Amino acid sequence: MSAITTTEGPVLITAGPGTGKTFTLVKRAVYLIEAKSIQPEQIFMATFTEKAAKEIVTRITNELAKRNISINLNEMYIGTFHSICLQIINDYLEYSTLKKNYRLLDDFDQKYSVFQNIYKFRNLSSFDVLAMPNTSWQQAERICFYVNTLSEELITASALQGDSNPEVRALGDLYAAYTLFLEEENLLDFSTIQTAAYKLLKNNPRILDEIQTRISYFMIDEYQDTNYIQEQIVFLLGNATNNICVVGDDDQGLYRFRGATIRNILEFPSRFERDTCKVINLDINYRSNSDIVDFYNKWMRTTSGRSFRFLWDRYRYDKEIIPQEKTSLDSPAVVSLLPEGGSENWHKDVLKIIKTLKRSGKLVDYNQIAFLFSSVKHKNATGLAKFLENNGINVYSPRAKMYFLRDEIMLLIGFLLWMFPVYFKKLEEDSFDFLQMEDRSYYLQCIKKALEVLEKPEAEDLLNWIKKRGMYHSNLQENTDYSYNDLIYRLFEFSPLKDILATDLSGDVVDERPSRNIALFTQIVRKFEYLHRVDVFEPKKIHTTTEKFFNLYLRLLLNEGLFEYEDDSEYAPSGCVSFLTIHQSKGMEFPIVFVDSLYQYPRNATNDLLFEIEEKYYHRPTFEPKDSIKFFDFWRLYYTAFSRAQNLLILTSPSSNRSPSKYFRKSLVDLNNISLNSMDFDEFEFETVKDVMIKQSFSFVSNISVYETCSLQYKFYKELQFAPVRVSAILFGMLVHQTIEDIHKAALRNEEHLITTENIESWFDINYSTLSKNVRIYLGEPQKKAALNQVLRYK
Repeated sequence: MSAITTTEGPVLITAGPGTGKTFTLVKRAVYLIEAKSIQPEQIFMATFTEKAAKEIVTRITNELAKRNISINLNEMYIGTFHSICLQIINDYLEYSTLKKNYRLLDDFDQKYSVFQNIYKFRNLSSFDVLAMPNTSWQQAERICFYVNTLSEELITASALQGDSNPEVRALGDLYAAYTLFLEEENLLDFSTIQTAAYKLLKNNPRILDEIQTRISYFMIDEYQDTNYIQEQIVFLLGNATNNICVVGDDDQGLYRFRGATIRNILEFPSRFERDTCKVINLDINYRSNSDIVDFYNKWMRTTSGRSFRFLWDRYRYDKEIIPQEKTSLDSPAVVSLLPEGGSENWHKDVLKIIKTLKRSGKLVDYNQIAFLFSSVKHKNATGLAKFLENNGINVYSPRAKMYFLRDEIMLLIGFLLWMFPVYFKKLEEDSFDFLQMEDRSYYLQCIKKALEVLEKPEAEDLLNWIKKRGMYHSNLQENTDYSYNDLIYRLFEFSPLKDILATDLSGDVVDERPSRNIALFTQIVRKFEYLHRVDVFEPKKIHTTTEKFFNLYLRLLLNEGLFEYEDDSEYAPSGCVSFLTIHQSKGMEFPIVFVDSLYQYPRNATNDLLFEIEEKYYHRPTFEPKDSIKFFDFWRLYYTAFSRAQNLLILTSPSSNRSPSKYFRKSLVDLNNISLNSMDFDEFEFETVKDVMIKQSFSFVSNISVYETCSLQYKFYKELQFAPVRVSAILFGMLVHQTIEDIHKAALRNEEHLITTENIESWFDINYSTLSKNVRIYLGEPQKKAALNQVLRYK
C-alpha cells in the first residue's frame, strides 16, 4: 500500500518480474486524483513505450469510471520521454533552435539523410583521421551512431575539438558538421529530441518555471533503462518539489546499446539528502509458477562456472523474488529440450511437444506459446518458424524483418517492375554495377511472382493495363500527371490487390497483415518521392529516377529489413505461436515460454574511441567495471527471458559442442531434459493470454468527420495509414491553420497590437516558406491569395 500512497518526496520502487509494477503506477495516479484532488495536468508519467502509456491511460480511465470520477486525462504529461519532450518543443517552438514545420527523422531517415549528404562530412579535413568503413551507407550508419551517443550524453562539439587526440578532435568536427546540417535543413532526429527539449528548458528559466509550477508529481517507469539526458530532464523538471517516483528493476536493464545506464536506478537514493528517499521493494511474484521464480533467482546467483567468474558487488540491488505460492505440481515447471542430432531433430522434438500439449487439451490456443531468441533472424529462429508453418502451426514474428518476403509486397514490386521496361531490361542483362547479386535475384523473383498472376485468364485486364503503362514509360514524350504512388493506387482497381484490400479489419492481425503491409509500402514510396522531389515522371529523368528507386533507396531498405505491423491491443494473435526477441518480450508474459539462443556467450561491445570520450568528457565518472559489463548484460538479458514464463519454461537448443554454451551449463544440470524423457502435461493448467487494455481515442476533426465524409477514405488513411497521393489541399489547410494559430498566440500573450494586416501577411509568408520546404509542395498564386484571404477574414 505504501507504494501507492507515498506520494510526497522522492520514492524508489524496485519492482521484480510479475510484482504488479503497472498496477502500482495506475493506483498511484488514481490515488493522486481521487484522494489528493490533484489535476491530471499536474502529473508527469514517462513510460518506456507508447503502448505502455496507452495501456496505463486506459486503466486509469477505467479505475476513475468505477469511482464515478469524470475527468479529462488529455492534459496529463504521459508518454515516452521522446513524446513528452516533443510536446514541450512544440508548445514552445519559438524558443527552440528549430523553425516551424521542422522534419522529424526516424532511424532510417536519419541514416539516409546523412547518406544523401555524405560529401559534407567527407569534405572535412579531419574526416580521414576517423577509422570509417568503406561504403557511403556504412559511413552514414557510423556517423549516426557517434552523433546519437554524443547528443544523449550532452557532450558539445567544441569540447571534443580542443582535445589532444586527433581522432577525438575529428569526432568533434564531425559532430559540429552534423549539428549544422540539422539546423540548415530544419531537421530533428530521435536522439536530438531530448537534447533540444533539455536546452530549451535550461536556456529559458521562465518556461522551466512555468512547467515546474504546473507539474507537481513525477512518475518514471522502467527507470533502469533511462540514460543520462533523461535523468537530467527528470531532475531539471522535478527538483522544485522532489516528488519524483521512479519504478524499475535493475535486473532487467537491457538497453545499454541505446545509451541506458543502470547507475540511474542504483544511484537514485543518493541524489537526495540522506534518508530522504523512500525505498519500497515489490518482491512478491504473482505471475509465475514457483519453480520458474526459483530458477531465475538461482540464475542471478550463479556467477561462476568453467573458466568464468564475476561478482555483482554494488552493481545490483541484492534481492530475492518470492513466489505468491509454492507449486503443488509433481512435474517440474522448468525443463530443458536439448536433442542431439542437429536442427532437424530439434525441429521435430519442438513440434512433438507442441502437438502433445494441444492433444492434451490443456493448450487451448497456440498463442499461449512464445519462443524467445536473441535474434529472430538467426537460423535457429527462421528454420524453426519455417518448419512449424510447414506443419500447420502459424508463427507470428513481426520483428523478423520478413516484410519484403511477403507475397503481397513481392507482387506489388513485381507489378511496378513490369511497368518500367527500360529498367527491367537492364536488370535481366545484369547491367547494374552497384546492384548486388542477392538484390538482383530478389527483384527477379518479384517479376516471376507477378508473372504467375498476370498469366492467369482472370488477370487479362490487369495485364493489358500494365503493358500499356510499360509501353508509355519506355518512350515517354511529356511529363505525366502521376508518379510511383499514383501507379500503386491504380493497381488497387484490379485483383489480387483489390481483394486483399477488401479484407475486413475486424479480423485478427494475421488477416490484416497484407493490407497493412501494402499501406506501409505506400509510405515508403511517398518518402522516396519526397526525398528525391518526384511529383511526376519526366522524359529526361524517368529512367534514372527509377534506377535510383530500385537500386538505391529500395535496396537499402531491403538490406536493413523492415518490421511488420504490430497491433498494440493484441500482442499474441490467436492461432499463432509468437517468435520474439528477448528485448521485444520485455513487459510481456506467456503461459509457455521456450527460451532459445543458448549458444550465446557474453561479448564485449565497447568502442575504444567512445570509451576514451566517456572517461574524458562524460559528466560523471565511469560506473561499472569495463571487464564485468559483458557478464552483467548477459545475465540481465536471460533473467528477463526466463521471467516471462507463467506456467512452463523450456530451455531449448539443438545440442552441439557449442550449444548450450558454458555459461548455461551449471543452470541446466539439474533440469529434466524432455528430449530424452517423456513428460506428462495433464496436471498443468495454462493461463490464457491476458488482454491488453487499450482504449482508442478519437477526435472530431481527425477521425469522426473524415469517417462521415467517406468511410472508405477513413479506412485507408486513418485505420490502415496509407500515404496520401496529393497533398496540395493539405498544404492549403495547414497554412491557414498555422497563421490563425499565430494570431491566437499573439492574443494569449496580450499582444493584440501586433495583430495587424502587415504582420499577418508576414506570418503567412514565413509559414508558407517553412511548410512548402517541409512538404515539398507549392501553391499557385491564386491558391496562396485565397488562403491569405481566409486568414484575414478570420481576423
